[in-house]
Amino acid sequence: MDTPARPAQAQDKIVRQKLSDQVLERLQERIASGVLAPGSQMPSERELMAEFGVGRPAVREAMQRLNDAGLISVSQGGRARINEIAAETAVRSMDTVARLLISGSPEYLEHLKEARTRFEIGMVETAARRATETDIAALRESVAFQRGKLGGDDAQAFIYADIDFHIQIAEISGNPIYVALSEAMLNWLSAYHRHLLRWTGNEETTLREHQDIIDAIEARDPERAKQAMQRHLERSADMYRHAD
Repeated sequence: MDTPARPAQAQDKIVRQKLSDQVLERLQERIASGVLAPGSQMPSERELMAEFGVGRPAVREAMQRLNDAGLISVSQGGRARINEIAAETAVRSMDTVARLLISGSPEYLEHLKEARTRFEIGMVETAARRATETDIAALRESVAFQRGKLGGDDAQAFIYADIDFHIQIAEISGNPIYVALSEAMLNWLSAYHRHLLRWTGNEETTLREHQDIIDAIEARDPERAKQAMQRHLERSADMYRHAD
């Protein structure tokens, strides 16, 4: 007696891949293996069309996705070049999706703020253990630069200087992945700063808190540094919100 055919399960079905996806995968493999090395030119659209047997739209879509991911740089009128693959390249490839996720839900903005707090507490602990005198001097210069932006016409410049201060703390770790993650999270958050274009009266408090953080780092006191950072981030968390 014949055994009845088993109903097809979702995982059994063969999904037809878009041509552009197939082109993208092959080009990614060549970049990852070094066949297409950093600094070298990409083949022309015509060459890729002939090699893969696909039309121009499939090649162009694949190339655009490589560019969006930071794997290549496309210049006007010239061939694309392969970029050096670095931690920031990997993190940047998540940028569009991360921004869409956060913009679509206030809940995810809260998740991001929590992740940022835990991350920065770890970073400042590391900084208190590893910072050199040069690092500490650079942090103090950063606060002085930020103070110089007070009272001017560009409140946004003060916010950007604030971001740079926190990235500098991550840089003390010497770990490029930490630096890339720090920059990404701070940039994602900056779009939700409620006071991005105007002064609030809290700027002096921010500068004092930054100074407290530096003092704790200079004292080589990780616990004090963590507490100073936590106070700073808990106070400022409410500044980042979705528009009402």
